[in-house]
Amino acid sequence: MFETLQDRLGSILNGLTGRGALSEADVAAALREVRRALLEADVALEVVRSFTDAVREKAVGAEILKSIKPGQMVVKLVHDELVAMLGSEGVSIDLNAPAPVVIMMVGLQGSGKTTTSGKIANRLKTREKKKVLMASLDTRRPAAQEQLRQLGVQTGIDTLPIIAGQSPTDIAARAVQAAKLGGHDVVILDTAGRTHIDEPLMIEMAEIKRKSNPHEILLVADALTGQDAVNLARNFDDRVGITGLVLTRMDGDGRGGAALSMRAVTGKPIKLIGVGEKMGELEEFHPRRVADRILGMGDIVSLVEKAAENIDAEKAAAMAAKMAKGKFDLNDLADQLRQMQKMGGMGGIMGLMPGMAGMKDKMSAAGLDDKLFGRQIAIINSMTKAERANPDLLKHSRKKRIAAGSGTDAADINKLLKMHRQMADMMKMMGGKKGGMMKQMMGGLASKMGLGGGMGGMPDLSSMDPKQLEALAKQAEAAGIKPGSLPGLGGGGLRLPGLGGGLPGLPGLPKKK
Repeated sequence: MFETLQDRLGSILNGLTGRGALSEADVAAALREVRRALLEADVALEVVRSFTDAVREKAVGAEILKSIKPGQMVVKLVHDELVAMLGSEGVSIDLNAPAPVVIMMVGLQGSGKTTTSGKIANRLKTREKKKVLMASLDTRRPAAQEQLRQLGVQTGIDTLPIIAGQSPTDIAARAVQAAKLGGHDVVILDTAGRTHIDEPLMIEMAEIKRKSNPHEILLVADALTGQDAVNLARNFDDRVGITGLVLTRMDGDGRGGAALSMRAVTGKPIKLIGVGEKMGELEEFHPRRVADRILGMGDIVSLVEKAAENIDAEKAAAMAAKMAKGKFDLNDLADQLRQMQKMGGMGGIMGLMPGMAGMKDKMSAAGLDDKLFGRQIAIINSMTKAERANPDLLKHSRKKRIAAGSGTDAADINKLLKMHRQMADMMKMMGGKKGGMMKQMMGGLASKMGLGGGMGGMPDLSSMDPKQLEALAKQAEAAGIKPGSLPGLGGGGLRLPGLGGGLPGLPGLPKKK
């Protein structure tokens, strides 16, 4: 998401922050590059003009603080304007209305309305504990109603029975009535789309709105729409009056211009983004976090939330208990690798770490990509139970058998074993007497820096800025703790395989409810 824009803006702004003083010509040249980067990311021209004009106006009259370099001030202004363009705060679906709350889904054909309807229903059911009814109003597309029914079966959500020959407006009225009689909290109306905007489509949408009186009208748009996103959003807003936006295919969009354009033109918030095909791959849109990612500042909060969602609390507790005794075998390592895969793999995690987004390409060029996790898990899976529990058994003949079974070679197995030894040694150190001293040291360090406590007396790293993280790393290294060996997931440390360092530990994670 926004990868092209992130790379371009990152290189432009990095050139500014490294300089001691900036002239007006420097700022003008930088803004020209920013303008070009936004246009290449498919942001609408009118939005780009408004954005660069706002930054230029603030930059010219900005009071430069003594503690901040002029280049850093420009980065801050660009960041603040990005946040303003995307919407200052995240806005979730509004359910503050008498039941059943009607949510009407609109958009062009192929934008992902039906799948998104299923995802929203699943989200409301699992997170909000709402009873949801879904109804397909698409009588034109073959099997559209059957598709929604299948999604309902898959997620365990009620769908309105199909009656052949009914018009979309009649189906809408029947859905609302059925939701009232069935005691449903929410009814989601999946309307029909067209390949392009036309008058009959808009008349139908307006009539459905009149019949069902929806509390939310969500425009579902493909993030790959590009420049045409502005016309799409404006037309639907003028004729139907949308209350929010849902962007699909954000996982495959390297530009993200549609997100910037649609929010800026309509003034309506982006409420949700689809980041994959699975029913659970729908996320809330947080403007400030997205702005941080675009400018390469990372997104620790999203990383921690993702970890909390994907980590099994019971497994984490069991692993922490083992590590307290200084035990860490290859089964534990495989569990940690799988957890990292669930969190989006190495690329996903690096993209959320402050200042690490630019490392992804270098790591990929060095062969340290997400395929590495798959190879390492395959190696561990090719071992016997005894070998996984006791890696010392792995001599040459056994390695040869494992390499053949996993499609790797002896060098890959040796790298894995070396990484395991390093982590096992660190676990022993953390579990012994030194571990207690280390926790006290880190707890004291946290209080000195004015930071909250995380798991096991660790400071809450989500509250730190990059300078504090750097200071913490230096003090920890001076105390004999190697970079990347701070306890994180399950007490085991979030360490990147094959790298000399690692990622800093994450704060204590909340247990799954």
